[in-house]
Amino acid sequence: MNWTRSRLNNLFFIIGVAACVVMLFTFDVSFVELWDHLCTAGYWLIPILGVWILIYGINAASWWCVIKGVDPEARLSKWKIFKWTVSGYALNYATPVGGLGGEPYRIMELSQEVGKQQATSSVVLYAMMHIFAHFWFWFTSIFLYLILAAAGDLPLNGAITFVLGFIALLFFAAFYLFSKGYKNGIVVNVLKWIGKIPGLKRWSARTLERHDEALHNVDKQIAALFSQDKKAFYSSLLLEYVSRWAQSLEVLFMLLLFGVDNGGGIDGIMLTYLHSVLIVALTTFFANLIGFLPMQIGVQEGGFVLSIAALGLSAALGIFVSIICRVREIVWIFIGIMLMKLPEKE
Repeated sequence: MNWTRSRLNNLFFIIGVAACVVMLFTFDVSFVELWDHLCTAGYWLIPILGVWILIYGINAASWWCVIKGVDPEARLSKWKIFKWTVSGYALNYATPVGGLGGEPYRIMELSQEVGKQQATSSVVLYAMMHIFAHFWFWFTSIFLYLILAAAGDLPLNGAITFVLGFIALLFFAAFYLFSKGYKNGIVVNVLKWIGKIPGLKRWSARTLERHDEALHNVDKQIAALFSQDKKAFYSSLLLEYVSRWAQSLEVLFMLLLFGVDNGGGIDGIMLTYLHSVLIVALTTFFANLIGFLPMQIGVQEGGFVLSIAALGLSAALGIFVSIICRVREIVWIFIGIMLMKLPEKE
């Protein structure tokens, strides 16, 4: 088992390193332009990179709530959870189809501590929670926009109202599907759905047949967390939701760097922060629409430019924000990949 785990760890490590190299040599701008942007950012790079220690810490705490909900007897060091969280997100960023590397890696590592079924349930539940919190973040951002529009800070017309209303209806549909998944489990249904994809029907049927009991047990554990341990469920959801607001600090730092502070003072900086929340909401919404691309290449940049322009700011600022965010991603991907090779403290 340890030998197999070591081989898989090395495979994930190689994939991550290769992805970092490819991303560096296929960057959207020349190295001269990149260096100019980095020089412009200057010392602001420290809080821009550093705030992700807080964000990943919140993500790790959210995952820990899920693990304890699934297995109350679990005894894990906070360092391990944080390490696996950062490395898992690094693999998700670096590989196509956002969970192709990160979720299997987390299951592999956590299985050594709590058993395979509990590890699978915890990772699947956390992945669902991560996505569920995204929907809540996007949904509440609609009301944030309406509040700022009512205050005369942002435009609001018939077209914008229609779009916001349509998106809200989509989110209600998503909330319904999530509630069904949390109440009844989701793994078996997803595998059955995969079986409808041409070429995967036989694989899906074989997987369901071979692992029928284990898969149903995973679904039972997923449903049990929602029905029996609501404290763990809502604590995890709240932490994931808060992490989105913490992520908005990154954009705030870059806006302040360019002197965008809405007049300065506490009120001006707070308004700029709320604008940052809307920028992150719109950008992540676009990026997750096309999540099969590594690091959502091109989509994230377009999302930043569009969202920043929608708030009346320059497209050049949007390009700067997208490039610095891309640099931050590469740095944290590298950190996450390197953490995979560090010894695990108890």
